[in-house]
Amino acid sequence: MRYMENNQQTIPIEIVYGNAQQQYIEKLTVPLGTTVQQALAQSTELIKKFPQMDIDPKQIGIFGKHTTMDAIVEADSRIEIYRPLVIDPKQARRQRAKHQS
Repeated sequence: MRYMENNQQTIPIEIVYGNAQQQYIEKLTVPLGTTVQQALAQSTELIKKFPQMDIDPKQIGIFGKHTTMDAIVEADSRIEIYRPLVIDPKQARRQRAKHQS
C-alpha cells in the first residue's frame, strides 16, 4: 500500500480492454475505497485510445468475474471491460460443424 501527499492510502490496479485490433492495459494507483466506476473515470488514456467505446455496466468484471460499477476495488484488481459478442457461441459451433461435414 502506498500513500498520497495527504497521507491517504492508495492501491495499484489495472484496467484492461481489447478489441480485434489491439489490447489496452493501464496501471493506475487509486485511493483505498475506490469503486470500479471511479477507477474507470480516472482512466483518461482509455477514453483517448477508444473514444467510440461505450462502457456497458453489465460488461465489467474483475479477474473474469462479473462485477458492478459500485464494487470497491482491492489492491492489484484487474478491471476488465468486455466487448459484445460478435456471434453467439452456440451458433459459431453449429457453423463450424456444418463446414466440417
